[in-house]
Amino acid sequence: MTSFRSHCLAPGRPRRPVDAPLGPQRYARMFPSLPSFTAEQQFLYALGRQGGLCDCGDTDDNPGSDADGAAGWPIFGQFVAHDITADRSSPGPHADVRQLRNARSPQLNLECLYGDGPTGHPFLFERDDPTRFLLGDDDVQRNSQGLAIIGDPRNDSHMLVSQLHLGMQRAHNAFVARTTREGVPEADRFNHALRQTRWHYQWVILREFLPDLIGPELAAQLDAEGARYYRPGQAPFIPLEFADAAYRYGHCQIRHTYRANDAHPPAPLFPDYLGFRPVPPARRIACKPLFDETCTTRAQRAKKIDGRLMPSLIQLPVAITCEC
Repeated sequence: MTSFRSHCLAPGRPRRPVDAPLGPQRYARMFPSLPSFTAEQQFLYALGRQGGLCDCGDTDDNPGSDADGAAGWPIFGQFVAHDITADRSSPGPHADVRQLRNARSPQLNLECLYGDGPTGHPFLFERDDPTRFLLGDDDVQRNSQGLAIIGDPRNDSHMLVSQLHLGMQRAHNAFVARTTREGVPEADRFNHALRQTRWHYQWVILREFLPDLIGPELAAQLDAEGARYYRPGQAPFIPLEFADAAYRYGHCQIRHTYRANDAHPPAPLFPDYLGFRPVPPARRIACKPLFDETCTTRAQRAKKIDGRLMPSLIQLPVAITCEC
């Protein structure tokens, strides 16, 4: 007789929480007394259509469109957004803010990476060593149809973000290997690696991503004094003014073309880097084209924050608009 073993009860499997929310979290308004923006839908469609005011119509050949920061930071910003926000409601006009729920906890805990951990999402981890992520061949794990098996399916929308997700998984696995070398007891290895991965991720946000985005002076002020207007009290929340307005700045920093590695020429983000399929060798990401590794190497630059979008985002593929 073959015995049945539940992943929750199997001996030796880690039984560790990953700080996933126990129920839907809430969005809320930071400035509830201010009136909401209203506009006719046809006007908004006109703004975002090809040839509209938001269509920059430029190519990456225009050096005046380059920002100071490297091209990889807006992709990292998208990963952060998926870590702290996930609105599962159906899109529609005039949504009732009170009915919106955030499927993510409002903290930088890499929930989009770990899901519910080895106990709740065992398919994300190796069977014989559930402290380690199960990876593909220079790619995230995928099913027979090529869809990513990861903690947040939105991180498969394009290959740049799925490769960043893969990098975070590899970082966790590297910390697991280090805990093994250092003699950390087997039962504690997952927690040690998770904590180290989170700390490095949070350090990058605080010391590199945020100062590059808002300037080192304001970043230092926030670090020393805290937020000026955000007062969550005993019930932390993601402000809608941030999630659906201010943080959308990153869309206009997306380039039209990206160079994944030194062996292949730049290609349009869409359709060439479209996700929901295995990443071919030509699209596997090296750090050097996206991030400044040293003072002597200079990556591609992000686009300036100017409220306008490159053709890859104005003409989104149907797969993106349907899945994300």
